[in-house]
Amino acid sequence: MSDKRKFWGIVSPMPAPMIQAQAQQLEAMGLEGVFAPQVYGPPFIPLAVAAGATTRLKLASGIALAFTRSPFETAVAAMDMDMISGGRFTLGLGSSVRSWSEGFFGMPYGKPVEHLREVIEIVRLVIQKSHTGELTRYEGKYHNLDFSEFQSLRAPLRTDIPIWVAGLRQPILRMGAEVADGIIGHPIWSVEWATTKVMDDINAGLAKAGRQRSDVEFNAWLFVAPNADRKQAIEDAKATVAFYAGVEQYEPYFTAHGFGKEAKMLQEGVKSSGGYLSVKHLVPDEMAQTFVVCGTPDEVRARVEKVWDVADSVSLSPPAYALAPEQVMAYAMAIAQLFYS
Repeated sequence: MSDKRKFWGIVSPMPAPMIQAQAQQLEAMGLEGVFAPQVYGPPFIPLAVAAGATTRLKLASGIALAFTRSPFETAVAAMDMDMISGGRFTLGLGSSVRSWSEGFFGMPYGKPVEHLREVIEIVRLVIQKSHTGELTRYEGKYHNLDFSEFQSLRAPLRTDIPIWVAGLRQPILRMGAEVADGIIGHPIWSVEWATTKVMDDINAGLAKAGRQRSDVEFNAWLFVAPNADRKQAIEDAKATVAFYAGVEQYEPYFTAHGFGKEAKMLQEGVKSSGGYLSVKHLVPDEMAQTFVVCGTPDEVRARVEKVWDVADSVSLSPPAYALAPEQVMAYAMAIAQLFYS
């Protein structure tokens, strides 16, 4: 693997020996790091297991939901993870969707761009000053924090833990380019979107803040399904597309690609049936191929190659929704053989 090709993998909640084995294998393959996503549970748990099983691999939350816990808890969790990993942690934050934050977690969502900006400000404040005795109060639009009885913590391993921001569309991406250390791509991005629209937003944010492109790492996430059976690869991608397209807040994104009608149909199906699995058959082949890089290994390799024109690092993940564990493992092995060897 070329020094210029920095790949990241993904770990998720599994029995600890399985996380350890997976992390060790990815480290041995020479990957740059691993993300743990927060679907519902906090991402720090599998990352801590992976940290204990590795020595070089970087570890990142990809993402930690920014509005479902207090920024103070997020900050101290980041410091704990950085200590556990020996300085290998990156805090990836994202807003997720309103229905999750307010409906599942019972937490306010507000205006996600200004809310996320405030969360980042508080997290940095706590990381930098929790050990200096300088924390007093923070008064913001979403958070009013009183540190009058706060007792200083030990100095963190690093006071500049990297913060990367994830977003689907323009406003959050621009804000991330203004204030964050990195941008995490959304896995449902099409290759075309990641290489055009996204870069317009990143460049606009950098220009507003007077920053250089080198000030921000852009990690592009892609769902990929390399399979000699092209038809099967497309079929295996459909449930993952249905999962995201069935979320109402994502509708403008799919509409921008010409799939607004299909997204509405999927949303209605999810609401009436209670799940994306019952509507995956409504995803047309063209839609599956747009949002998941699926096809023969040569086709997949050629499409992924395009993102290296803009990305500093890349995360490749099987479209795991609705796939059996052995199918996910088969795709993971195919990805490794195609890109990491």
